[in-house]
Amino acid sequence: MAALLELDPKVGGERAGFVPRAPVEDRRAARIELRRQIGKLERELGELFATTFPRSGIEWAVPAAGGPRVLGIAELERTRDALSVRLADARAEVARRADTEQANRDLVERMIADPAEHRWVRVRSEDVGDRDCKHWHSRPRWGIVGMLLGWWRVKLSSGCPLAGG
Repeated sequence: MAALLELDPKVGGERAGFVPRAPVEDRRAARIELRRQIGKLERELGELFATTFPRSGIEWAVPAAGGPRVLGIAELERTRDALSVRLADARAEVARRADTEQANRDLVERMIADPAEHRWVRVRSEDVGDRDCKHWHSRPRWGIVGMLLGWWRVKLSSGCPLAGG
């Protein structure tokens, strides 16, 4: 046991194999800062969810860290990094969907402006970011006669069908 406590001249007079740890105050300040960053990321994820509410298919939940306990600095860093990645992924998915929805809104405007150019095209309200059951459909006026004469129109559906018995 005495050999373990001998001083090692290579380490500058400290015990052999001794790894100096940060003072308690520094570790506490680091944990406080990491918890603040995690809280900020959770708040941003919640705000993103609130601003894009009707959308589904994006992971919004923030899972627990595995029961009641005090997390160490390494665990807090992993949690912060995972939240940061999830927030970036959610923002990218929301931006991708917003671009698609805007393209579909532009398509509806072009359909309304020139129905004959967009024959038989149907755009659902979900495709433009609405939660309704309606859809826009470019179809001939008066059936086959309108199709032969080139009389096309965009018809807006009346919404959801009635529930059956």
